Amino acid sequence: MNNPFIGELIGTMLLIIFGDGVVANVVLSKNKGQNSGWIVITTGWAMAVAVGVYASGPISGGFINPAVTISFAVIGKLPWANVVPYIIAQMIGAFLGAVIVWVSYRRHFEATEDADLKLAVFCTGPAIRDYAANIVTEIVGTFTLVFGVLSMTYFDGAKTPAGIGSTWGPWVVAVLVWAIGLSLGGPTGYAINPARDLGPRIAHAILPIPGKRNSDFAYGWIPVVGPIIGGVIGALLYVATFGSAPAPH
Repeated sequence: MNNPFIGELIGTMLLIIFGDGVVANVVLSKNKGQNSGWIVITTGWAMAVAVGVYASGPISGGFINPAVTISFAVIGKLPWANVVPYIIAQMIGAFLGAVIVWVSYRRHFEATEDADLKLAVFCTGPAIRDYAANIVTEIVGTFTLVFGVLSMTYFDGAKTPAGIGSTWGPWVVAVLVWAIGLSLGGPTGYAINPARDLGPRIAHAILPIPGKRNSDFAYGWIPVVGPIIGGVIGALLYVATFGSAPAPH
């Protein structure tokens, strides 16, 4: 089925299954990966991005992120007509992925007493709650994501995207996401993707998770607004630096 909407939905769903799944494995009680740490989480999320891009890339371009979708539209690398359908697909996929993680780890949610850890499986939260500082961190992280993706995947002589749908492109993006997590993920958990955070946050609010806390929607606007701002800045700076030409080899 060569349907870009389905491609973005499935790609984002896989992103969340593997991404939220690795968090569940590390933070929930009585898991084989419990307490295995930040390196495992950041590595799992990087691999999740690669899988999601591989799945959706040949069909829709492998965006799986509203911030990337909007940023590419701003600089003319995606038709604006695709933006709303892609974002809807990404949100649905993220929600479904989170539900699948909950189903897979249901008994471990029951065994975990800490309500904050249960929420952390689904969405990000600040290490220090300071909305001004938190949104700056998300802006910076997503700026590096979009500028990096453009720099690392738009490089062939024909001035066309040579990486996203290719054999190595998704792994290049995965390494970038891994680096962002290791370098910038500490303050906010590096959402850098509005669908990745909001879709699962809504799932947390709806699902019958025993002993859960509120879904912290008071913070939830940060990982939505921050990534969009940062992504657009990254895309515009890329164009201002390199124009419509690809980045140098």
